[in-house]
Amino acid sequence: MEAQYFAQINENNEVITVHCVTAEFMAANPDRYTGTWVETFYDTVGKTYAGIDYEYLESEKDFRRPQPYPSWTWSNKTWNAPTPKPSTGGPYSWSEEDLEWVAV
Repeated sequence: MEAQYFAQINENNEVITVHCVTAEFMAANPDRYTGTWVETFYDTVGKTYAGIDYEYLESEKDFRRPQPYPSWTWSNKTWNAPTPKPSTGGPYSWSEEDLEWVAV
C-alpha cells in the first residue's frame, strides 16, 4: 500500500501535526490517531500540502498557508500584497511598515 499524508487539525481548523501513514493503518489504530485528520497532498497540482499552523478551509477542501503580513489578503488560493510586486529590478522585500515593496 502506498503511504498517504494526513494533517491533524484542532477545533479552529489549524494544523497541529502531519503524518505519513496509510488510511488503513489510521483506521486500525484509532487510539493513536484521535481527533480530526484530513488528507493532504504532497505532489498534487491545485492542492496545498499542509504544514504546522496552516489552516484547513472546509469550503475549499484545501489548506492555507499562514498569513505572511497583516495587510495581505487571501484571494484565488494565495496571499496577496496590497500592491503588486514590481516585475523589473529587484530583488524586492515587502515592507509592512511602509506597505510597499522595497528593493534589497
